[in-house]
Amino acid sequence: MKQAWRWFGPHDPVSLDDVRQAGASDIVNALHQLKPGEVWTEKAVAERKHLIDTTPAGRTPLTWSIVESIPVPDDVKRLGKQAKASIEGWIASMEAVAKSDIKTICYNFMPVVDWTRTDLDAPLPTGATCLRFDIYRFAAFELHILKRPGAERDYDDAIKARAKLVFDAMTQTDIDYLVMVIASALPGSTTDPLTLESFRDKLIAYRDIDASVLRRHFIEFLEAVTPVAEKLGVKLTLHPDDPPRSLFGLPRVASTKEDYQALFDAVPSEANGMCFCTGSLGVRPDNDLVAMAKHFAPRIHFVHLRATKRDAENPLSFFEADHLDGDVDMVGVIAALVAEDRKRPEGSKLPFRPDHGHRMLDDLTKKVTPGYTAIGRLKGLGELRGVIRAVERLS
Repeated sequence: MKQAWRWFGPHDPVSLDDVRQAGASDIVNALHQLKPGEVWTEKAVAERKHLIDTTPAGRTPLTWSIVESIPVPDDVKRLGKQAKASIEGWIASMEAVAKSDIKTICYNFMPVVDWTRTDLDAPLPTGATCLRFDIYRFAAFELHILKRPGAERDYDDAIKARAKLVFDAMTQTDIDYLVMVIASALPGSTTDPLTLESFRDKLIAYRDIDASVLRRHFIEFLEAVTPVAEKLGVKLTLHPDDPPRSLFGLPRVASTKEDYQALFDAVPSEANGMCFCTGSLGVRPDNDLVAMAKHFAPRIHFVHLRATKRDAENPLSFFEADHLDGDVDMVGVIAALVAEDRKRPEGSKLPFRPDHGHRMLDDLTKKVTPGYTAIGRLKGLGELRGVIRAVERLS
């Protein structure tokens, strides 16, 4: 398996030399300077490719081999094939990427919000911090800050009562922080930052879109882009919903085995693949990750390895655990992935990256990208690399 590392470009606090020292060989990158829906040009992609792939004398080579992500424009999710111009723009971006010989593209189809958390630095017993989703803080935001009409129907009485207590204890600084974390787009997000007003407007635009409609629009998108991906030799890898359940009353269509199977059945092209994210899928107790890894093995073209841990008090809350802990059978998942990797020719080995490391050691006092610290991911990559080596030796 190929060791990869997400890098956010020239302004990332983690340098390419840091990546080399971590032991990764493949870079996961995107043109984050462009807004969602803005078409990527061959020139812009080639310039970033040159920056990453040009190896200084005496340094270990790195290769930009995976794009994460080309954002799918909002109107595609709302309108499907009627959003013809946006779909054509997405295809043009894919063609620009393929021109630079980058043949793996990760993307998601989450409406309005991308990956969602309520805390960027939740304290851990070790003194490190982690990303966290707290259902009570989230409900406090939705019920008392965003004030989404009908939101009270989505929570039981216990959650609503606790959310009110949480909100009543908040200062304006606390409220501003929560709005920033939930609405302002987290690092790597493929959706636009939102004010509370624009957030409400976006939700209204999805008022008549349920899961069946969103899935139909997704399939229409796939029917348009996968034939081009096939011709280009590009593998499209769909990232799961994060968290894998409805938020803000919005539908989600990439949360379970059944969700992915429906998309693969509808568009059976080999170009229509999966990003197997253990952290996102592991949030749901009904997702058997080892079984899913085995079932979808030929469709998996990119892997995110991280472990989430559901709270004992309320399993709708979770935090980012150590990579080998949490609710993910990481050893079992890696064994399934190594078995698949062995079937693939040398040029098609599975790329994986450590995801969402803890903020720890001197990263606690540095400027960092939330979830993407150097030391936390270095620790995770080292642990994962050890498991992979052991599995390869023993199986």
